[in-house]
Amino acid sequence: MSPDLDLTPLQSGRTALRRLLDLDAGVFEAAAAWNWPGAERVLPRLSRSANHGVLWFATAAAMAASRTPRGRRAAVRGLASLGLASLTINTVGKRSVRRARPVLDPVPLVRQLKRQPITTSFPSGHAASAAAFATGVALESPAWGAAVAPVAASVAASRVYTGVHFPSDVLAGAALGVGAAFLVRRLVPTRAQLRGPVRPRADVPALPEGEGLVMVANQASGTADRVRALQAALPKAEIVECPPEEVADALAKAAARARVLGVCGGDGTVNAAAGVALRHGVPLAVLPGGTLNHFAY
Repeated sequence: MSPDLDLTPLQSGRTALRRLLDLDAGVFEAAAAWNWPGAERVLPRLSRSANHGVLWFATAAAMAASRTPRGRRAAVRGLASLGLASLTINTVGKRSVRRARPVLDPVPLVRQLKRQPITTSFPSGHAASAAAFATGVALESPAWGAAVAPVAASVAASRVYTGVHFPSDVLAGAALGVGAAFLVRRLVPTRAQLRGPVRPRADVPALPEGEGLVMVANQASGTADRVRALQAALPKAEIVECPPEEVADALAKAAARARVLGVCGGDGTVNAAAGVALRHGVPLAVLPGGTLNHFAY
């Protein structure tokens, strides 16, 4: 060994790691000695139910059975996040750190699992799966996420309670699971991300009994009944009925004198009116008068 080689940083790093491991073991022993009211009947069973992701697959099935699009999307995103977290744990996590499981001596027998895990301890796969599923669900649906989060936290806590993991194993697994869920969101954006920013609201004038509204109605769209209903509801509104070939000219003239430009017709008529209203800087009021009325809706 070279006399000039300084081993102080390496020794300091080992000392810090040893202190962290000692602290981790101390917290584990404190958790084993602590009385968890009501946990003996719940946490071991909950821990077993999460084996191989069974608990989360059942939860996803229940969410999908709710028959709401958001519930189904949240279930799929949760399972995708869980799958990525599990893949990372089994291919990289468990093989990178060969940490032995905690000694079960401090853990009361009633808490211990009947079948002990045979894999290495770091990180906790159960905590990773729980955090990944709950975070994935919450990113798509905060309401469903709030319902799943307590169960996920209980599964993570159960791994320390039953003595199969040190606290740091659980924290590392949970962090990995959260990261997996955000990576899935980066790869496949949520519906809220795709929706984009909300347009700001605009102030529009109040028109008592329709005063200041000039409504152009396309006679070819079958608008007669709607126009009569509008005249009855807004007697001071000006109604301009015209054939299709005169709609563009009528819209331009109406926009020049109206406080609010109105249009009654199908998609083509509404599209033309939107362009005219934009050019003249006036609000547009739409009265559906076509067959499908996609633009109006």
